[in-house]
Order: sequence, then structure tokens, then C-alpha cells
Amino acid sequence: MSAFQDILPHLSTITVSYIAYLVATISPGPANLAIMSTSMSEGRKPGLLLASGVIIGSLTWGILTAVGLSSLLSSYAWLMTALRIVGGLYLLWLAYKSLKSAFGSQAPKAMKTGNNRSHLQYFLLGLCIHLTNPKSIFAWISIIAIGIKPDAPASVSFIIVGGCILLGVLVFGGYALAFSTQKMISLYKSFRRWIEGTAALIFGFASFKLLTLR
Repeated sequence: MSAFQDILPHLSTITVSYIAYLVATISPGPANLAIMSTSMSEGRKPGLLLASGVIIGSLTWGILTAVGLSSLLSSYAWLMTALRIVGGLYLLWLAYKSLKSAFGSQAPKAMKTGNNRSHLQYFLLGLCIHLTNPKSIFAWISIIAIGIKPDAPASVSFIIVGGCILLGVLVFGGYALAFSTQKMISLYKSFRRWIEGTAALIFGFASFKLLTLR
């Protein structure tokens, strides 16, 4: 009861943190785009596996931020620079793969799960997309900062992380389920070149922004 009473005065700011995370998660980005594209082109299971990697990546940054990642990055600026370069190059590779698919002569057969990647590889793809995106770190730093007052107990930051991850499961998992329906798969087949071309542009732009960030 005492622990709940300690948390009670901070419920309003915790709620604001949840809203901020939900908005950031729903907004289009490399992770969402990868989940949508994979679910439409390769089926539900690959989409869910990739989404699970994204969720674990988000959980990782959330926990690290809660235990003081921002102060570490302030002390070792080269860590952020290295992460930014790795993330930019990885997004550039994703842009190349999407562009190659857009100009390919044949559309990939939907629902052929695991034809190019194993289950672990789909998971690791989602994990890498999220872990190599510095914007995820900045988002978590902002979300934690929003929800924590100077007098807040340490448990508040972990309550924020836990609630946000539950929202992440709903959003990322929801994208994978929604975009793996037969209707979406048929839509993908009809507009494959446009979808992959758009994905290539978004990945490429995100890569450019990361690699040129000062």
C-alpha cells in the first residue's frame, strides 16, 4: 500500500509518458515500415518475429535509459557517434534491399515464411533496426524525462518502461497482424513496386539524416 501511495502523485506524468510513447510508436518509421513490408510480402509469422525483435530492442533502450544511459552518453560522446554511423549504414543497406526488390522482375510469394531467413534472423532484423536507431534513444530519454519529477521514487521509471512496452506489444504486434491479412497481401502484390520503392526512399532518407547529423 505504501508503494502505491508513493506512486499515486506521479500517475498524471506517467500517463503523459505513455501517451508520448504511443504517439512515437504509431508514427511511421523504419521499424513500423519493416514490420508492414515483411508482413505483407512474407506473411504473419515473419512479421510477428520481426515485431518481437523491435519490441525487445525498445525494452533494451528503455531499461538502459531508466538506469542512466543519458549520463553515460554525455560522458562518452563517441558512443553516440559510433551508434549513429552503424545505424545509418544499416538503414542504407535496408534501402538498397528495398530498391532492389522494387525493380525485381517477380514479386515475392506471400505467406512463404522463412524462404530467405530463419526465425532467428527475422527476430534479429527487428532487433538491429531498433538498437541501431539513435532516435529510439532520444525518444526514450524524452519519455522518461516527461514522467519523472525530481521527487519521484526510482520505481517510477520502471513503471513507465513496463507500461510503454505493453503498448509497444499492442502497436507493433497489431501492425504485423493487420498487414498480414489476405486483403493486405493482395494489395501488396498489386502495388509491390510502389511499396518497396517508398520503403527505399524512407530508409534512405533516414540513413542520410543519421549520417549527416551533427
